[in-house]
Amino acid sequence: MEFDWNENRAMLQGAVALSPTFSHENHGIRYYGFPLTVRRLSGAEDQVNVIAARGMLEQCPLERGQEAAVEGEVRSFNNKSGQGSKLVITLFAKAIRLAEGEHQNQLTLAGALCKPPVFRRTPMGREICDLLLAVNRRYGRADYLPCIAWGALARQCAGLEVGDAIRLEGRFQSRGYTKVEQGQSSQRTAYEISIMRLEPLDRI
Repeated sequence: MEFDWNENRAMLQGAVALSPTFSHENHGIRYYGFPLTVRRLSGAEDQVNVIAARGMLEQCPLERGQEAAVEGEVRSFNNKSGQGSKLVITLFAKAIRLAEGEHQNQLTLAGALCKPPVFRRTPMGREICDLLLAVNRRYGRADYLPCIAWGALARQCAGLEVGDAIRLEGRFQSRGYTKVEQGQSSQRTAYEISIMRLEPLDRI
């Protein structure tokens, strides 16, 4: 199968948790961020940080509590502030519209493993495997995305090696955890891709 290094597609629909606020400016374009809360079938919720250009939000103004659909790409950047996670994962919006109905959370990614898989079992005995996937952008940069698989998929992922190319389908998820540093504990949020389907790819 031909390997598309640039496949990075996301479709999320949920509730705007907070009104957009200024994030940063790049090449003269101002970007704003807002959290999007997406409900799972189980009733649990994932909160995804969305980044959108000001022009896009001028065409589709958003306020807290509104329901919206966002199409875009999963992006990562290194947080050098010393506060929070070192690797920050966001959804870079390419299209936004107001929408009602069932929440959606669908991702398709293709990339290469850049670290060895980490396979383990939870205290309850569930099999789990962590991956770090490098997904190239079209202009020479790459996004490094933490992914997680369970059960039979975890066993499949455990057999992968650094440099292996894969294509996966999944969802963007958030989970809270407790970070302990120098005897002090704090609540943090981890963002990752939960893998639902995976297939190996041949490099070009």
